[in-house]
Amino acid sequence: MEDFAIQVNNLKVQYDDRVILENVNFNVKRGEIFVIVGGSGCGKSTLLRQIIGLESPTKGEILINGQDLTKATEKNKIEIMRKNGVLFQFNGLFASMTVAENIELILTKYTNLTPCEISETVDLKLSLVGLSGFQNYKPSEISGGMKKRAALARAMALDPPILYFDEPSSGLDPITSAELDNLIKELNAALKTTMVIVTHDLSSILNISHRIIMLDREAKGIIAMGTPDELVNYKQNQTIYKFFNRIL
Repeated sequence: MEDFAIQVNNLKVQYDDRVILENVNFNVKRGEIFVIVGGSGCGKSTLLRQIIGLESPTKGEILINGQDLTKATEKNKIEIMRKNGVLFQFNGLFASMTVAENIELILTKYTNLTPCEISETVDLKLSLVGLSGFQNYKPSEISGGMKKRAALARAMALDPPILYFDEPSSGLDPITSAELDNLIKELNAALKTTMVIVTHDLSSILNISHRIIMLDREAKGIIAMGTPDELVNYKQNQTIYKFFNRIL
């Protein structure tokens, strides 16, 4: 039997009378880079919000490491999601704090580490993302790509088994975006962390993903699932083929 980090079964998301997603089913294997793609308005961000526990689905279940997020009490939901890290689209760093203080905040709140241990952990996380020596810089004093790395270090503060990324390359130039892609792949290979990524950046999608699901606004759900090679060569459906080959 497959060992899944995330299981989504018969998911439906409806706001008032507007159905966004319906009958969505997929599993994310432990340690894989799983990418969610699709055109504008297809429900990518909506699906991510359900998986990370920010919203509750209209119907269906979401299992995170075997624990049912949809049936959990608010307290249990917090416990489940505390074990996971999120890199938000706009990094979410506190502008008034240094890079180190942004990470320390998480460690102080959720661990019993001593100040010395917290400092060592901060240094380790920053070294993992290539930001050694930037502990005392504020977000306004570093580049956009470095802010993403700092936010990633913070997301990794509690050694989460699952990391979620919302449009990680948003606002980055192509070279910086490619550097972030390489970092994501290196961290995945070294730490075996399960990664779920929402993105519209095709070069990034094809570079980093182990498996992909494609959502469609009209279908209100998944219209394709597979590896990058499988979907690039999937000629049975022109919508899928055109998307992965950038054909108008």
